[in-house]
Amino acid sequence: MSAAELKSLVKALHGASTDEETVGVLKTLKQETKITEAVLRESKAGLAVGKLRTHASKDVADLAKEIVKKWKHEVEKEKQAKGGDAKASSTGKPQAMRKASTASTTASTARSAPSRTPSTPMTPSASFKGEVRNAKSDGVKMDVTGDKTRDKCIEIIYDALASDSGAPIELIMSRAKAIEALVLSEFGGTTAAYKSKLRSFFVNLKDKNNPTLRESVVSGDLPVQRFCKMSSQDMASEERKAADNKIKEENLHKALGAEEVQAETDAFQCGRCKQRKCRYRQAQTRSADEPMTTFVTCTVCNNRWKFS
Repeated sequence: MSAAELKSLVKALHGASTDEETVGVLKTLKQETKITEAVLRESKAGLAVGKLRTHASKDVADLAKEIVKKWKHEVEKEKQAKGGDAKASSTGKPQAMRKASTASTTASTARSAPSRTPSTPMTPSASFKGEVRNAKSDGVKMDVTGDKTRDKCIEIIYDALASDSGAPIELIMSRAKAIEALVLSEFGGTTAAYKSKLRSFFVNLKDKNNPTLRESVVSGDLPVQRFCKMSSQDMASEERKAADNKIKEENLHKALGAEEVQAETDAFQCGRCKQRKCRYRQAQTRSADEPMTTFVTCTVCNNRWKFS
């Protein structure tokens, strides 16, 4: 599948208005077997599908997880194939050359290593086996700055970003170092506030229910400069934000006019149970020249809504 065709499917995915339409597009994406890393990067299909892994619909979320897992496996196979070709070409030498002295072989290997090493490191296969990926499993040495505190902070950010990522080691490492450097610049040293902020970033990035945040930072769709200015509320997943808004709405219903007598009426129909047994009250929540806000509670299913 070409990048243009994949982009059209991604566009259809964004434009889907129902869960059924979303599932239909996802099934089409799942059936495609020819997927490469270059095509995924150009079309940004991985990010679009990855966001759906936390969708409210179980069918959509499960299908998105299957597709992401399948694509990761395809990209890994592609990288392994390229690595195998490079290795085969480097070892295909005449017998006489392989019997050269150890010193000569070592020098030759050192000179030819850059040409055989892929420009982008392969992603460890552990991430495709359900194991948690981290700096230790990737074999990354965290002797970066010479400061143990800073190196440890870079390591925990790396662990959070890499936990379920299929991105190359160098890319994740560059993001982790950039985040740490910006926080260090903000606080002027490895202060308590510096450690607290990086610990907060680690917790939010590591959250298994918020894969979109990790993917956005690693891919660059969410610039590091912008990410470092976000609060915990800004970094929360869409589901968490929706839940918080619901709690605020309920608290508003309870707080405004809590002691007022609520009149019963059949003038309003509940949108959930379709019954007309409701209680309502009114409160002036805005300026005096604005209409009053009416708070309605269904006495059958306890559904609540407001209008003005």
